[in-house]
Amino acid sequence: MARAYLKYLLSLLIFGTNGIVANHISLSSRQIVFMRTLIGGLFLGLVFFLSKGRLRALSDRRCLLFLLGSGVCMGTSWMCLFEAYRLVGVSVATLIYYCGPALVLLASPLVFHERLTLFKVLGIVLALAGMTLVGGVNLQQDGLSAGLLCAVLSAVLYALMVVFNKKAQGVSGLENTLWQLVFAFATIGGLLLFSGDLPRTIPAADLPAVAVLGIVNTGLACYLYFSSIQVLPAQSVSICGYLDPLSALFLKERLTAAQLVGALLILGGAAVAEGLERCVQRRRAEAPKQEDTSAPL
Repeated sequence: MARAYLKYLLSLLIFGTNGIVANHISLSSRQIVFMRTLIGGLFLGLVFFLSKGRLRALSDRRCLLFLLGSGVCMGTSWMCLFEAYRLVGVSVATLIYYCGPALVLLASPLVFHERLTLFKVLGIVLALAGMTLVGGVNLQQDGLSAGLLCAVLSAVLYALMVVFNKKAQGVSGLENTLWQLVFAFATIGGLLLFSGDLPRTIPAADLPAVAVLGIVNTGLACYLYFSSIQVLPAQSVSICGYLDPLSALFLKERLTAAQLVGALLILGGAAVAEGLERCVQRRRAEAPKQEDTSAPL
């Protein structure tokens, strides 16, 4: 479990740089996501081939359907998110995108049969309050726009992606990620082919950023992400997910006083939800042992 948390948090730190890297690419939002899934998929396909992995999902139709749904949602969510980066900026787009974990948290009792504890609710409230302080000023200035709608749609699709992916059990983290990228690439490629917007050339100045986005921010980060969320509780995925936009904010912008308070609330929300919950679980686990040792007396 500790290893899964480490992989998950590392993937979030990498994902937090997506908007920054994308700002150095002159392609359209859909073309950026197309290249991202293409390069990331080829990279993971090579790793999977060299590791002599077996495609177990082919023999499990239910698992493959969940991976299909997750991959389609992921690809479409990325297209909406990168378009929102362009229209309203990284901070606002990221703020709204990460309402997705809150949706997963609220759905977890019904979908995953996970009990919604007081500490989890308190943690998500603190995190959402922090996100509001971090980007609330930008939202007030921009109002309702196409960019904000793209960001909202990306958040809904994010939540669906996590739900579908956690339902896809029985495959390794590497195979899971490979299928995700294949289905996301097919979704985006089909859309670009239909619209006649497939990229024909990539400017030489864009190549380093495209390579980083495809290999590191997609191939490596997606492997770390999807191999960890299958192990972690959905509510933990939701709470800790708010460290991603926080890392993006620290890397790109100078924090105002309100944003600094918001950042502390985000960190505090994750700490409350995970740290206090673990303390309570540990005490409950130790209680029967104490009773057993005192019984003979």
